[in-house]
Amino acid sequence: MIFRIFSPLFHPIKPVSVPFRSLAVKREDFFEKSDEIVKVQTSQDVTGLFVLSLNHGKKRNALSEAMISLMEQSLSSLKSDRSVRCLILRSQVDGVFCAGADLKERFEMDNHDVGPFVERLRNLANNLSELPFPTIAAIDGAAFGGGLEFALACDLRVASLRAKLGLVETKLGILPGAGGTQRLPRLIGLSKAKDLIFTGRKVSAEEAHSIGLVDYLTSDEDKEDKEAAFNRSVGLAKDICSSGPLGVRWAKFALTKGITVDIHSGMAFEKAAYDQIIWTKDRVEGMKSFLEKRSPNYKGE
Repeated sequence: MIFRIFSPLFHPIKPVSVPFRSLAVKREDFFEKSDEIVKVQTSQDVTGLFVLSLNHGKKRNALSEAMISLMEQSLSSLKSDRSVRCLILRSQVDGVFCAGADLKERFEMDNHDVGPFVERLRNLANNLSELPFPTIAAIDGAAFGGGLEFALACDLRVASLRAKLGLVETKLGILPGAGGTQRLPRLIGLSKAKDLIFTGRKVSAEEAHSIGLVDYLTSDEDKEDKEAAFNRSVGLAKDICSSGPLGVRWAKFALTKGITVDIHSGMAFEKAAYDQIIWTKDRVEGMKSFLEKRSPNYKGE
């Protein structure tokens, strides 16, 4: 089972060598009318850094069927691309990360269609959570409902002081359905999660940071920067990408698998992961570069 973490289920997409330009694989090839809603980009400055941008300003990045379809395709492509060392999920819409469900579209759905659609959202969040490389949510604005649930599915969360966060579904007579009831208490504790979900309360970035909902908070001097969280996320991703990519991937495997079982079973996951690293060129390069007092040149091999 552990070998599937790198299985090429899809043909890998190739990054182009220009700063934050779209990938060679055009998303409009799949969804001609929605090519600007979701963008996948890469950077020549930070090897292995990819960015998944939400860009549907008129709907505040609401989770419509079109948005979900594009995200599904993007995550499927990224999952099998071994050149990815870290992924940042961000918004290019000013003041909003993701406002949650597209309520107009949801209201027009037949009752029989609601359950399958929410299941699709849940599966998408799971797919994001199960990517084999680290993921960072850069929250530069409102992250409500399903938008926050997708941020929760990322490994790390960076918020600017402009951000507001909340699982507001109970205010609409429903409940979080894309993993919020499960991921939030695992992150901040059951009591705090009950508070936020029962009340549907929106919290500031400062409170979110104080309760462990976000990992990094931008500084006061960046308060007027509309992309402060994204810029901080790039710095964080740069640190991650400078580490051995195979070591990071297998560390994520051991961490995410091990936390769901008792510690002795978790040790078995750690051993299985470590066994995959022993024979790699990267392990030799890491030790060799240390002894030679130089920066390592990891190739993911």
